[in-house]
Amino acid sequence: MTSDRATPAGLPGSGSGATASSRALARLYDLDLVDDPGDVEVYLALATRSGGPVLELAAGSGRIAVPLAIAGHDVTAVDLDPAMLERALARARLAGRRVTGRLELVEADLLDLDLPGAGTYRLAFIALNSLFLLATRDAQRRAFRTIARHLAPGGIAAVDVWLPEPDDLARFDGRLIFEYERREPETGHRVTKLAAARFDPTTAIVDLTAIYEEGPDGGSTIRWIRRDALRLIGPDDLVSMAEDAGLVVEQIGGSYDLDPIGLGSERAVLIARRPDEQGRVTDRGAVDSSRAVPRGPAGDGTSGSDAPAHRLGTLGHDGIE
Repeated sequence: MTSDRATPAGLPGSGSGATASSRALARLYDLDLVDDPGDVEVYLALATRSGGPVLELAAGSGRIAVPLAIAGHDVTAVDLDPAMLERALARARLAGRRVTGRLELVEADLLDLDLPGAGTYRLAFIALNSLFLLATRDAQRRAFRTIARHLAPGGIAAVDVWLPEPDDLARFDGRLIFEYERREPETGHRVTKLAAARFDPTTAIVDLTAIYEEGPDGGSTIRWIRRDALRLIGPDDLVSMAEDAGLVVEQIGGSYDLDPIGLGSERAVLIARRPDEQGRVTDRGAVDSSRAVPRGPAGDGTSGSDAPAHRLGTLGHDGIE
């Protein structure tokens, strides 16, 4: 396993490898998602159904992990980016000691992950397009194996990705696109975001560059640049990778309402189970995300919307570099 740092409710203070640039990009990632993608209720419903404990891979700034802890679940949140985990810790601390006591933050590469609790988690998931950031088929397959290895028999696996339309991909030709202008609440600065994406159909890779210009009104600005290689993946590949990891697929939703996937669905939300030693899977009832436990005061802080989480400009980084 690559460098692992784990403490209940926190990170080692002086050992953090976060830089000024990575901290800024983590902060701006949260600004990207100021419009709630609407997925937290799905994971709250899954955690309620499974009973916990919960493992989130590529957990980022705690956007989902902290609401799960608020709802009373024991959560292990894994991420490679120390700046993201710093923000997750701060988010948890705002929610109080009971929440930080339920949350363990682990700095690690999910591809080589082997936690002491492997084989005991009742729910393990990768949310909001983060699977794309594992930019090879082999890496994506290994991510499913990590999930399967950490689940208890009968445990639930979930992976969520965007399904672009051909018109979406046609726009990924390198042109620079204006994403937004927003006020960043922590600094009070005005932030302008531009993005350029180029899609290679032979590899299913999107090369994405995000450019943030940040500064006070009337003052000088700082430019932050993030570059990612993203491998798109469809529902058939999700099913294949889950089955190769030994999981049994229960359903694939086409949205966060978990309606059945179909022509024109903008997302694929795969839900699978780890069978027991006899290969059996019980409790195969579909998940009703509308019955999730409320998030509480330290959730995303928005009410939910048709937010542009499916766009490459707001891909769910959630912490892989």
